[in-house]
Amino acid sequence: MALFYVLAGINHFVNTPNYLDIMPPYLPFPLALVYISGVSEIVIGLLLLPVLTRKLAAWLLIALLVAVFPANIQMALNYWRPNNPHLWVAIVRLPVQFLLIAWAYVYTRPDYTIVPL
Repeated sequence: MALFYVLAGINHFVNTPNYLDIMPPYLPFPLALVYISGVSEIVIGLLLLPVLTRKLAAWLLIALLVAVFPANIQMALNYWRPNNPHLWVAIVRLPVQFLLIAWAYVYTRPDYTIVPL
């Protein structure tokens, strides 16, 4: 999970235009928000590694996933047009966000000791 979020965060800097395209138009400073979310994913991913910070990181990750959900909605709205072959990606991302939140929630349990498969 840590590697997943570190790589996702790096991707914000590698593919910045893709993230700018899905930023809701009502949010100010879209470029800054893309970079902030990228740094947040990297830092939280790294905080998942030590046992001492894992629970905090999981809660931070849940908050981040909720905060970026409007971008997933915006992506679906952007792709919502006839015969768009990428629409399915945007639609699948919406429920996947809830699965990612559930995955992060596993790390918040006090009895958590190993990575579930």
